[in-house]
Amino acid sequence: MKKRKFGLAMSLVLAAGTFLSACGGGESNEGSDTDNGGAGESTENNFTVAMVTDVGGVDDKSFNQSAWEGIQAFGKENGLDKGTDGYNYLQSQSDADYSTNLNNLVRQDFDLVFGIGFMMEGAVNEIAQQQTDAHFSIIDAVVDQPNVASVLFKEQEASFLAGVAAALATETNKIGFIGGMESEVIERFEAGFRAGVQAVDPAITVDVQYAGAFDKAELGQTIASTMYSSDIDVIFHAAGGTGNGLFKEARDLKANDPERSIWAIGVDSDQTAEGVVEAGGEEHNIVLTSAMKRVDVAVQDVSKHAMEGNFPGGETTTYGLAEDGVGLAPLNEEVANKADIETAVNEWIEKIKAGDLTIPGTIAELETFSAE
Repeated sequence: MKKRKFGLAMSLVLAAGTFLSACGGGESNEGSDTDNGGAGESTENNFTVAMVTDVGGVDDKSFNQSAWEGIQAFGKENGLDKGTDGYNYLQSQSDADYSTNLNNLVRQDFDLVFGIGFMMEGAVNEIAQQQTDAHFSIIDAVVDQPNVASVLFKEQEASFLAGVAAALATETNKIGFIGGMESEVIERFEAGFRAGVQAVDPAITVDVQYAGAFDKAELGQTIASTMYSSDIDVIFHAAGGTGNGLFKEARDLKANDPERSIWAIGVDSDQTAEGVVEAGGEEHNIVLTSAMKRVDVAVQDVSKHAMEGNFPGGETTTYGLAEDGVGLAPLNEEVANKADIETAVNEWIEKIKAGDLTIPGTIAELETFSAE
């Protein structure tokens, strides 16, 4: 399969160009009110695009939401309206919905249909073989079909930076990682994060737990509660909607003890808004930073190429730090050593972009990793 990299239209660079800004049964179809049948060809003036969420849902405040925001931005930029004549989405309540939702969007004549998340790999592969005249794109997986554009990210690079920030912010030398479902994607998050912590101080411990789901906020809160009660003071999640439980637990603890140093790290999009809490009569924020994964920009990028007649079918596009496709959200102003963390993060960014350091994307690679 050919490999190809597209330049992103949006820069994530902060602080004099070095510190990166800000890593689904039923249907919920907002505006799909007709069925035109077939996948017709389009021009720039009537190009249409839609997406199918995974089980996390379009409002997961993370992965799916970022993709939907990208499609909305693309629609606004190109004068499209929400609905079958512009852009839309279908929400999956379970994996049984994936194939049905993909087919529905093809029958509604959308020119490009996104499958959001690696859990949709099988469904996209199946429907792409059935609907050979339709164009598909899948996020976080590779589907080797001529009518599918595959999109991957170097999540390990963003989570490495998050690990550096966590290691420099912890006061207990105990850090936590909450994963959603075990997969190659989440393994990249875990490996990169642990490598970042290790690069700062190998003596810091990282407690790793997987929830087995991306849509169980209550389970995420339970795991976070156990971690925080064991003296962990910084937790990073790569768990989609499950991670919302982490934020709730951290907010609750901060509200009960305003003086306690407690941090959560977001994923995919800048999740700062999830950290706001009233504590001791003042407003605080428990989100230290977020490992950014610009799904929104990637969706816009692929859509633009498809609209212009350059649909990258059969190709895999990978977005990393060098492509400004991943990065770190701004640090919380409340962290005592904010300037020191920013300086360290900027130094690591330069090393990674220059090719002087390769971040491990698997646990096996982590075992032999050295930041020296």
